[in-house]
Amino acid sequence: MAPKRADAQRNREKILAAAREAFADPAAEVSMAEVSRRAGVGMATLYRNFPGQRELLEALYVDEVDAVVAAAETLDLIGWVHRFVAFSRSKHPVATELLKSASGTDPVFNENRARVLAAGRPLLEAAQRAGEIRADLTLEQVLDMVIAVSGIRGEAAYVEPILAAALDGLRP
Repeated sequence: MAPKRADAQRNREKILAAAREAFADPAAEVSMAEVSRRAGVGMATLYRNFPGQRELLEALYVDEVDAVVAAAETLDLIGWVHRFVAFSRSKHPVATELLKSASGTDPVFNENRARVLAAGRPLLEAAQRAGEIRADLTLEQVLDMVIAVSGIRGEAAYVEPILAAALDGLRP
């Protein structure tokens, strides 16, 4: 696939940023027209980049997974888990929309889950070897715990101490 022209890439990024913001707003009715308006691009530009809402949602989801995977290269386990929490909280509206048209074997979710696990597993193993994290936990268990905490409704000031207590429980 040939690289996009600089202006086309900028338009794609503007669309993704506008869509990310729109889906994060619980009061917004998010349509392709709304995303186009927020991005300041025409409908033709929007549809040239994303033929439908599903493709737009998938791109948002994959971008967030890319960021979580990349963060594993520079963070330790606990720092990465905090990044994962931010991902988990931000992806909820996008994932909810995607799930409306997804099956239980949807490759978007399955492939990206595998990418996240592959990125985080070395961090967990290193923390376990260093004696910082209990040896009887798998990454799936750690992330399931974090996802559960991320699902708690409330402002960050309310949720953060709960997350801290849960992460304290990872120590041997």
